[in-house]
Amino acid sequence: MASEDGSYARMFQRHAHPVSAWSRLLSAPVLLVPLWTRRWWLYVPIGAWFAVNPVMTPPAHDTSSFATRAILGEESWTRDPTSEPKVLALTGAATASLVGAMVASYQHKKLAAVTGMGSVVALTLWQWKLWADRFTRETARRAT
Repeated sequence: MASEDGSYARMFQRHAHPVSAWSRLLSAPVLLVPLWTRRWWLYVPIGAWFAVNPVMTPPAHDTSSFATRAILGEESWTRDPTSEPKVLALTGAATASLVGAMVASYQHKKLAAVTGMGSVVALTLWQWKLWADRFTRETARRAT
C-alpha cells in the first residue's frame, strides 16, 4: 500500500493496521503516569510499547478503515511535510498540549492534565482527518 520500498514503508504498512493505529493513539495518556506517580522507571515499559506498537500487527490489507487511510496519508506526508501547513500547525499545537499536560501531571493538576491530553487526542484526530483526505486524493490521482 505504501508507495516506497524499504523498512520505513513496511513499518507504516503495519502501523496502518487499525489495531495498531487506534491502540497507539488511545495509549497516549499513559505518558502522564510516570510524571504523576514519580515512578520514572515506568517510561521503560511505556517506551517499549510505543516502539513495538507500529510493527506488532500484520500489514493492513485494505484501506476501508479511517485509521488505515490516515496512517498511510501520514506516511506520504512525511516525505514532504511542508506540503500541508495545516498539519504542521496542528503538530505544533498537539506538542504544546502534550507538554502542558505533562507539566500539569507533574504538578498533580488533574483537570489541566486531562484537558491537555484530551486536546492532544482531538488534535491528532484532526491530523488523521487531513492525512486520510490526502491519502484519498493521492489514490484517486493514481487511479486516473
